[in-house]
Amino acid sequence: MSDITTADVRAELEAWLEENWDPDLTVLQWWQRLYEDRWSSPAMPVEAGGRGYGRDLTSEVSTVLAEANVVGPPTGLGLMLAAPTIAVHGTPEQVDRYIPEILDGTVAWCQLFSEPGAGSDLAGLQAKAVRDGDEWIITGQKVWTSGGHMAQKGMLIARTDPEAPKHQGITYFAIDMDQPGVEVRPLREMTGQALFNEVFLDEARVPHDAVIGGLGAGWAVANTTLTVERASLGGGGKHPISVPPGPIAGRLQKRVGDFTDRANRGPDGEGGRGMGTDAMINLARAAGNADDLIVRQEIVKLHILGEVNRLNMLRAKSGGSRTGAEGNLAKLSMSEMVRQSREVGNLIIGADGMLAASESATGGVVQEVTVFSPAPAIYGGTDQVQRNIIGERVLGLPKEPGPPKGTPFRELLQN
Repeated sequence: MSDITTADVRAELEAWLEENWDPDLTVLQWWQRLYEDRWSSPAMPVEAGGRGYGRDLTSEVSTVLAEANVVGPPTGLGLMLAAPTIAVHGTPEQVDRYIPEILDGTVAWCQLFSEPGAGSDLAGLQAKAVRDGDEWIITGQKVWTSGGHMAQKGMLIARTDPEAPKHQGITYFAIDMDQPGVEVRPLREMTGQALFNEVFLDEARVPHDAVIGGLGAGWAVANTTLTVERASLGGGGKHPISVPPGPIAGRLQKRVGDFTDRANRGPDGEGGRGMGTDAMINLARAAGNADDLIVRQEIVKLHILGEVNRLNMLRAKSGGSRTGAEGNLAKLSMSEMVRQSREVGNLIIGADGMLAASESATGGVVQEVTVFSPAPAIYGGTDQVQRNIIGERVLGLPKEPGPPKGTPFRELLQN
């Protein structure tokens, strides 16, 4: 792919959109067109339905779709996390089974990693999987499951060998969410939405051929998922209009052109969070304080944060001067940018920020950012976890005192 330039990608995609975009198609029909011509996830390997593009070419695809004001590929954790993980660790049969239905939006996925007693210390998870012939029986509880209420499949890690050290006795499964042993309970956020869930697994069943990456290799597979997640959350750049996948979200048979108007996108997580530099400038102009020196200074700070993160990800793409922690740094940058977006937004609108969104003269976008702003520092691995990873794996700082690494999980203190 080294001979392909961003200009080549732009020209090809713009010509393709001219020929293929039709607002009267259903969302499903549009996504099938994107999938068939490998625009759904161009970063995926060719054998997994992608184009094998690097970060710069993939970013150009997103930019062109955003500028064209068309609906982008199906969003959610299937496209962002499950597909890249399965492409790396899945068997050829698993790649053929799971990835196409992710890329064309017919199946939505969720991530069943965190537990009430295993959040920051994810390897301390206690959900257990017991072999029963050609199946595994899963019992346990998961929490902070984004999109679990709309998912048909889940990326699940569970303990298959309590006698092994805690990082070694874990296996990664693709689990069906629609079965009697799975109960999803929404968790209402202070945003008013319920995008997170807690999930109870009571003898849920998973076929053995749904083990991803091999028995006991779940920690390595999960780290691939987490690495992709951190880089994705902090990736920045322009994003096309997003619509949630799968039948439960209820979008598949709707007219795709209806979602090009932001007012019609609904409350299920479509669209981005936060406000970029351009949005802040427009907000300041509307509020009449675009010439205020402090406002201008804080907007520039937001711009600088975005540029530093963009250059960090370009360094990761180029392979030069790699620290090994570009994804962690990107995740930290994203958290800081959302916080700065909150501070600048409220600085601009002043007392209006104390009003409910429905009463705000600015439409409530700053209030939305404000109540959402604590979340990025928590999901996808807390800021503290990212700093620990950078400190230990990159800077070589000592780990916190604890039992020997080879201690069987059963012998560790729980919770």
